[in-house]
Amino acid sequence: MKFLAIRCPVESVTLRRERVRPLTRLTGVANLSIAFVPDPLPPKWEWLGDLWPLLLEARTALASQDGTGKHLPNPELILRPLQNREAQKSSSLEGTYTDPEQQLLFGLDPKYPLSSDDPVNAHREIFNYAEALRLRRQISEELPLSLRLIKNLHAVLMNGVRGSDRNPGEFRRMQNQVGWPARYVPPPVPEMQAALDDLERYLHSEKRFDPLVEAFLVHYQFEAIHPFMDGNGRVGRLLLALTICDWCGLSNQWLYMSDYFDRNKDDYIDRTFAVSTDGSWSGWIAFCLRGVVEQARDTLLRCERLIELNRQFHEQVNNMGGSIRLSRIVDELFISPVAIVTHTASTLGVSYPTARSDLRKLERAGILRPIEQAPQISYICSAILQITYAD
Repeated sequence: MKFLAIRCPVESVTLRRERVRPLTRLTGVANLSIAFVPDPLPPKWEWLGDLWPLLLEARTALASQDGTGKHLPNPELILRPLQNREAQKSSSLEGTYTDPEQQLLFGLDPKYPLSSDDPVNAHREIFNYAEALRLRRQISEELPLSLRLIKNLHAVLMNGVRGSDRNPGEFRRMQNQVGWPARYVPPPVPEMQAALDDLERYLHSEKRFDPLVEAFLVHYQFEAIHPFMDGNGRVGRLLLALTICDWCGLSNQWLYMSDYFDRNKDDYIDRTFAVSTDGSWSGWIAFCLRGVVEQARDTLLRCERLIELNRQFHEQVNNMGGSIRLSRIVDELFISPVAIVTHTASTLGVSYPTARSDLRKLERAGILRPIEQAPQISYICSAILQITYAD
């Protein structure tokens, strides 16, 4: 019999024994005897006064970021680069990496992998993440934060990629674990379902803490429940972006935390485990609020740079005696910094020669550069790429 290091917060020996379940009869996980079952939210934790300055700093940074985005004539021109960056960073946390330039090309002509070894898997995983981020905005009025929404996000995330044979959009029906040998064993299926039901009720209940704090409580809870066979980390980070946006009353999904979690991966893991082992909610919340400050300020700076770049590009086009068509191409570059001649022709409803001529004009202006060895004649805006992806 092997006892895992992960146990519930030690409030009493009796409670601890009630919150674990023997796994000796469960198949698929060898040599394990204890699974972790988190307490329902809200936690038995009192807010510490020394967290107030950090919370105020985080909310102020978030408000500044939202204020900038709220007054943009077309927020999509800034939001899409941020979402592309979030998709890259969230996937890198799972060990999935792609070249941003090639990823953007893939986004204009997405394909499905032909096998589990197909390199297209990595591109598709990141593409799916960005699609899942946008899904919430498309169905926001018809589908509130709920287990159904979480399953829909998972279905989009796992569409056609490695793990797509593991019930996309469905909660697991067997035991899983993190790592081999296991670093963490989440609740068995019956306890998992009960925990999910508690979580859904909590999503719609009256909250005890600041909405930003509540979003991080829910993020921990979801990851502790680990309800899918694959993709839990990515779905959890998607859910975090949605809850922050909804509960903090943001005008859009301006805050993404994957970059911070990726840069502080060891701390992220240690802090979540400390909640499970010691009930260390204060350390977890302080870690997350520091991340909000960092990410909100970083995103605000990127937004300001992208706004200024957009202004400069339009000024260049006007100085060239530019047309409405060229201005439209410039704005399209902020949604995707890659321009393929055939795609541009289709988007603008013009002929191939006209689209190619327009893109060459932007190349001569220094806005675009050709992409070498691309399967079709393609261009990229390096300045947008630099602002979006540079660390």
